[in-house]
Amino acid sequence: MLDERKFMILRAIIDDYILTAMPVGSRTISRKQGVGFSPATIRNEMSDLEELGYLAQPHTSAGRVPSDKAYRLYVDSLLKRDELTEDEKLRISDYISRRAGQVEDVIRAAADILADETQYTSVIVAPRIQTLRIKRVQLVPVDEGTALMIVVTGAGIIKDALLSVPSDMSAENLYRLSEMLTNELGGHSLSEVRQIFAGVFRNLSINRRLLGGVLKVMEEKLTEDAPEDVVIGGTTKLLNYPEYSDIEKAKNFLSVFESKDRLAGLLKKAGGMEISIRIGTENEIEQLKDCSLVTATYRVGQHGRGTLGIIGPTRMDYHRVVTIMQYMGGVISKLLSGENYEE
Repeated sequence: MLDERKFMILRAIIDDYILTAMPVGSRTISRKQGVGFSPATIRNEMSDLEELGYLAQPHTSAGRVPSDKAYRLYVDSLLKRDELTEDEKLRISDYISRRAGQVEDVIRAAADILADETQYTSVIVAPRIQTLRIKRVQLVPVDEGTALMIVVTGAGIIKDALLSVPSDMSAENLYRLSEMLTNELGGHSLSEVRQIFAGVFRNLSINRRLLGGVLKVMEEKLTEDAPEDVVIGGTTKLLNYPEYSDIEKAKNFLSVFESKDRLAGLLKKAGGMEISIRIGTENEIEQLKDCSLVTATYRVGQHGRGTLGIIGPTRMDYHRVVTIMQYMGGVISKLLSGENYEE
């Protein structure tokens, strides 16, 4: 366990390195407001911190850089949540709200503004359609013998598919059937439709062939096991940082985004944790061993769940990243649940 002085010096070193990406010397730290120690004292403490594995001395430079161990201590013990300004909150919520509609629009907007606000690469995993709850089912006549089935979920996702119906079925009868389907399926997930239809089929007053067609279309077109929707924002933003100026290192990093399934699995490993931070070698993907991955969970109603992620250098501004992601998680959760977001 580090004493208070070592904590203070280590935090000052990390804060400076986050800003400059340059090895930090004792004189630089001694000049910082509130430190109050001489360069000689700081040098001794830096030597101790190096022996303990919290600092490293690159090449022959007199300065030190934080290790993954130092960042982990920084995140676990020293990190405090900041507050976004009202202008920042308004910019984020307005940017996403103005693009709200389909869930794909919300997720795309969130990935873009998250990358812009942090200046790192963002990755967002959308909630799987099968876990979302049905809000409304509507059958709309298209022509004789054909109707368009529209399914609206609580997240605002609209899925539609063409459906064969009896040629003599009127628009009024389709409306009544829509009401019945909404009453029976409303509040249930798309993955539960077969079980619910088993009970509906027992109602002999309903056209069983038509209901069978509705069930078939729902299972084949709407609940098919599609790969997870992963949206990436600011893919090349990390190339602006000196850590990724090496071409081979940049190529290795960019190769991570070639497999969205792999990214989705990586982000979801945090489970239901509100915020998860994996630093450098804590990441299982080799290409991310020099990066940090911060993830946050957002919810869609009571059952749907997705993940926000930020990938950046290990010297990322954890304070700002965590603050932005916590706020954005709330904004996205409210929008996709059909609520207006207010801090």
